[in-house]
Amino acid sequence: MAVSVIKSKLKLTKRTVDAASPRDVRYVLFDADIKGFGLRVFPSGQKSWVFEYKVDGGGRKASTKRVTIGRADEFTPDQARKIADKLRSQAKLGQDPQAAKIDHRQAATVAEVISDFIDKHVTAKKKASTKDLYEDILNRIVKPALGSKKAKELTRSDLAKLHLTWSHTPFQANRMVAVVGSMYAFAGKHGLVPEGYNPAKGIEKYSEASRERLLSGDEMERLGEAIRVAETVGISWEIDPTKKSKHVPKKKRETIIGAHAAAAVRLLIFTGARLGEILNLEWSQVDLDRGLLLLADSKTGKKTIVLNAPAMVVLSSLMRVGRYVIAGDAAGTEDEKPRSDLKRPWAMITRHADLTDLRLHDLRHNFASFGAGGGMGLPIIGKLLGHTQAATTQRYAHLDADPLRRASNTIGASIAAAMGEGAAPANNVIPIRADKA
Repeated sequence: MAVSVIKSKLKLTKRTVDAASPRDVRYVLFDADIKGFGLRVFPSGQKSWVFEYKVDGGGRKASTKRVTIGRADEFTPDQARKIADKLRSQAKLGQDPQAAKIDHRQAATVAEVISDFIDKHVTAKKKASTKDLYEDILNRIVKPALGSKKAKELTRSDLAKLHLTWSHTPFQANRMVAVVGSMYAFAGKHGLVPEGYNPAKGIEKYSEASRERLLSGDEMERLGEAIRVAETVGISWEIDPTKKSKHVPKKKRETIIGAHAAAAVRLLIFTGARLGEILNLEWSQVDLDRGLLLLADSKTGKKTIVLNAPAMVVLSSLMRVGRYVIAGDAAGTEDEKPRSDLKRPWAMITRHADLTDLRLHDLRHNFASFGAGGGMGLPIIGKLLGHTQAATTQRYAHLDADPLRRASNTIGASIAAAMGEGAAPANNVIPIRADKA
């Protein structure tokens, strides 16, 4: 379409815009004050603000480019003029405003960087459990809030506001910042954002109170009883009368969780293993002759779990159905996969035992606490749990009191014997006499 240009000596104002009538061809009215700033009028009646400039600092041979600022009904003349003046300054400095606009339009959004990060980095280099965590945080929290923003323009303030939004769950909020920080490190290395640019830097994380839920003797007894009930006679439950449920009588029913689900819970209790290690355990990794679980991969890499007698009993009495020790729905078929979780059986067991605040992962801490309280020593406990860093096991140090008590008893008994107060008692056991009546 042909374009005609009208050189005006008038300052472009609202009156000028309103008075500019459409013609058979598109035309441009230029402003008298700012060179290159103009009003483009289409035959359809649509009007938009433009700015024309010469690249490479100008000159007769320099080509002319045009940048569209925006529609006249979206920007007032004063607003458009300020933008045009800024563009003119950029052009004078040798910059190319049109190229910058194209770069901005083509720049990756946060959502696009998330997709690349998951496909090219997380899936290829992270373990399945880590991948699930990253995908959940990025797709559930980050993408809905920040996905449409240009990744290179996401500010620390933007991310800090999202961090504050999730302050009610400090762990989740802090993991979100950490994951975004990792994503931006990836983006910088691959040219998606300027290298070194990371909005996660400098965001102060919330303090996370460590949750230590240890079981008392009475609670251990209730838990054991609940597992036995769940795998034999079943645990009763009631249909919620307010919810629709076809073909189910509105009365109490009993549900049996199955031998493999019960075995999974017992193995978590007796070994201190992680949930994923038990659910992904294959029979080929079980060495009953030597009492070992030989895991080719775990959260901390290759790992060997030493089996105690109760764990050996659980495994030796469990029916082998398919490839995995804890059989899933498709066990023994070509579509066999490891069981994904123990949510339903665990909810039933803890409800029956009145331990609804107990998490499956607490069983791992409970295993460690029994070892620490029994004077096994933190290095040994760390080996049993598969910790690669001694600092990880240090959280149980406050429970490791028995070695100190035994040492104190030994020293005290020896001193007493030297003083003629009596021979050192065997096994450091000191009898306590009842007071005479």
